[in-house]
Amino acid sequence: MKHLVLTLFALLLAAFNICAQLTLERCQQLAQENYPAIKKYGLIDKSLEIELSDINKSWLPSVTAYGQGTIQNVVPAFPAALEDILAQMGREVRGIGKFQYKIGVDVSQTIWDGGASKTRREIIRSQEAVEISGLEVELYTLRQKVENIYFAILLTEEQIKQSNQTLELLDANLELLRSMLKNGTAMRSDVDMVQAQALTLKQSITQAESTVKSYRTLLSIYVGEDVSAQRLVLPSAELPSSLTSDRPELKLFDSRQNALEKSQLMTNVSLMPKIGFFAQAYYGYPGFDYFKSMMNRDLSFNIMAGVRVSWNIDSFYTRRNKLAKTALDIDNLNIERETFLFNSRLQTESQLETLEGLRNMMLDDTQIIELRGNVRKAAESQLRNGIIDATALLSKITDENIARLTAKFHEIQYIQEVYKIKNTLNR
Repeated sequence: MKHLVLTLFALLLAAFNICAQLTLERCQQLAQENYPAIKKYGLIDKSLEIELSDINKSWLPSVTAYGQGTIQNVVPAFPAALEDILAQMGREVRGIGKFQYKIGVDVSQTIWDGGASKTRREIIRSQEAVEISGLEVELYTLRQKVENIYFAILLTEEQIKQSNQTLELLDANLELLRSMLKNGTAMRSDVDMVQAQALTLKQSITQAESTVKSYRTLLSIYVGEDVSAQRLVLPSAELPSSLTSDRPELKLFDSRQNALEKSQLMTNVSLMPKIGFFAQAYYGYPGFDYFKSMMNRDLSFNIMAGVRVSWNIDSFYTRRNKLAKTALDIDNLNIERETFLFNSRLQTESQLETLEGLRNMMLDDTQIIELRGNVRKAAESQLRNGIIDATALLSKITDENIARLTAKFHEIQYIQEVYKIKNTLNR
């Protein structure tokens, strides 16, 4: 029963440790989900839906209701001779009244807009793509920040771990020196020196723990949950299979160029004529029948409908300049893209060189640790035999600690450099 309980306890502890682990990829995912700007995706979609709806509604009939009253100083009238003849026949003709009034409705319907609405839809979609690409660049920067904090925590925690191991060595040798002091084979200054070194190391550990706490608090803010008690998993050191850049900035360049090309289409569309149907109906005076309106001042119902072709030729004057300006904007954008790719290649090559240097140093780290450990053990033996003093031993312990810490730093820095390359290429 005792063994069964211990086994169950170990399994539960292992399960808890697995659940309490946190990977770099998970941190980046949580940070993206928690980032306020992620809500822009929904806003961009809604904005696109509204703008496309407005364009579609431009094809609906345009209806204008109005009421109008006017007074004129001159109105159409019969010639004086004709008025005299009509008067002799007993017909009084007053002509068109100077006071005119009517209420009516004007209706217009676009039949063909020269492709303007289609082009506007394409422009709006291209602008949406630019906004989304810009947001992806912003989230990419966020992933880099989270990654830097993540590796800073790993490096500092490794420093604490190695310092604690060194502290254990110092405590063991401090006990040895105290025993030797009682036996008269060591000096009080040796004990004090090792004890002071241990206290100094404890201060460094305390300071490093405070730094880790600050980093974890910052990481908790980014991911939106408390990570102070979770163990951060050291990522694997695998280079991307392809060294071709897939940065979101490249998609942003493509989106911006597409938007400029769509604006060129609108320049051409503005040259096309527009065809539409129109209708006008009103009730008032005078009507379309002017002769009847001259004979009496009665209100009448009037309606007119037809097809209208309109062509604004002003665009011909500025078309060439507009196209030239857009072409210059595209050329500038291509220069920005080439500059970005050039700098990205330089950065990648530099990171690969750094990675190769770390790989070469890591080959010697294991041997250096072993040699430093042997020297430290020999120094401990020499101290027991009174051959060296505590100062020499502290030097050997410090050398071993530096060797172990450097090896771990090289390991973590190597993985971090791999991830820097992945970030530079977005792979």
